[in-house]
Amino acid sequence: MKPIRVLVVALAALLALAASPGAASAAIPSLPTDLLSNLLSPSFSGTPATAQPIPAAVPPQNPYLSPDGTNSMHNDAYGTNAYQVSGPLGKKLKVSSASYGISECATIAFDSRGRIVGLCGGLQGFTLRLIDPTTLQTIATLTTSTRSLLSLLTSNPFSDLCGGTYFYLDSHDVAYVVTTDKKIIKVQVGANSLTKLGSYDVSSAVPDKDCLIATMPDWSGNIFFATQQGRVGVVAPATGSVKSVQFAGEGIFNSMSGDETGAVYVVTDHKLYSVAADANGAPYVRWGTAYDRGSEQKPGQLSQGSGTTPTLLDNGLIAITDNADPQMHVQFYQRTGPNAGQLVCQAAVFAPGASDTENSLAKAGPDSVIVENNYGYKGVQSTLLGKTSSPGVAKVSTAGGHCTVDWTNPIVAPTSVPKTSLANGLVYVYAKPKSNLLDDSWYFTAIDIRTGKTKWMQRTGNGIQWNNHYASIYLGPDGAAYIATLAGLIRFKDGA
Repeated sequence: MKPIRVLVVALAALLALAASPGAASAAIPSLPTDLLSNLLSPSFSGTPATAQPIPAAVPPQNPYLSPDGTNSMHNDAYGTNAYQVSGPLGKKLKVSSASYGISECATIAFDSRGRIVGLCGGLQGFTLRLIDPTTLQTIATLTTSTRSLLSLLTSNPFSDLCGGTYFYLDSHDVAYVVTTDKKIIKVQVGANSLTKLGSYDVSSAVPDKDCLIATMPDWSGNIFFATQQGRVGVVAPATGSVKSVQFAGEGIFNSMSGDETGAVYVVTDHKLYSVAADANGAPYVRWGTAYDRGSEQKPGQLSQGSGTTPTLLDNGLIAITDNADPQMHVQFYQRTGPNAGQLVCQAAVFAPGASDTENSLAKAGPDSVIVENNYGYKGVQSTLLGKTSSPGVAKVSTAGGHCTVDWTNPIVAPTSVPKTSLANGLVYVYAKPKSNLLDDSWYFTAIDIRTGKTKWMQRTGNGIQWNNHYASIYLGPDGAAYIATLAGLIRFKDGA
């Protein structure tokens, strides 16, 4: 855990700069040094892209989730981080923002009206927020969890995953949100309201020192959940009964994926698992495979293990990263059939001794993924005063049982969850180049999936308030892109 006083200094800066939480329409505030940044370099660099779609199978739709691309942090039940909608091409790009105080909306979904539903974490706890997708004004809020004073003194609230990082939206505009008091609450997203419908108490399966991390439905509507100390549970939605399985000595720090076979896939800090519910609603392990977890928790990670939610691909494949020394590998496994759980191939990425990730892989084709290097990001202080983390975004493919690194781009993207637009052939990252003491500029960046060349970069702003700190990039149904930061939300949309 990082020194508390470093975090206090960072938070004090945010408190001084951020708009009042009640003034949701106020933009994320700028620093005086933004003027210097604009004088030294253009706010937009590169060339607008031309859409070049990437052919790949569309994942099947889980009937208990809202349409793919709108239901969770990783877009769909397969956890592809890939969109069928075309995101910004960089043509007359319009950038706007809104500040919600010190509140980062790490997971975003879009309701049936196309509005943003964001789970936003702050110092005091977590708030579900209904947001206009164009103006970014808050329509309604609902507190889902609170943090105790003791937790603020003993842990970093911006690295604490317990009870407020992940949620999913179902096909009836109902959000299922995990809480700090070990419940999964159901929230109806209305025309201008968020209404709590009820909750499932899962505390019987979550001991005192454990906490809820994530939740996801299987194809039959069973509600799965994962805990930080390695438990996977199932809630029967009709009765609320709870059953669980314990992976002793293992921890879970990421979300889950699932497929039409009824399996839910989860990676612990030791193994990759396929779990399903039996006829009695109890979870059981279909298969589990250990991976190389390395010798230590590397800077940039939240655990000593894979930092990825499993990504399901075409042809019955599943991809994660390991935590091997001296280099992390992108790994492809067989998820179905007689060889389920077997490693197909792996490829080392980024520099030896400077290679890890805490963000999931993004599908870049039927058998390809994008991986981002997060090595060296130790918290918000890692990107202050011109500093940044280790470079690298790469594309890795598998064919004929072999893995290849197709390209590596030297851009630095400290903690963005990269997203691909298969409709236009771009992958989006949030970059923070190394600079001078007065320049902490952040850039929304588009990279060509086929070539790995940076197409364009758009500056968002200079300073800690523009840091996304592990929050994801999202594409809305209308093709606008969004990035959550420690102080609010940014929107990007091509102009006419």
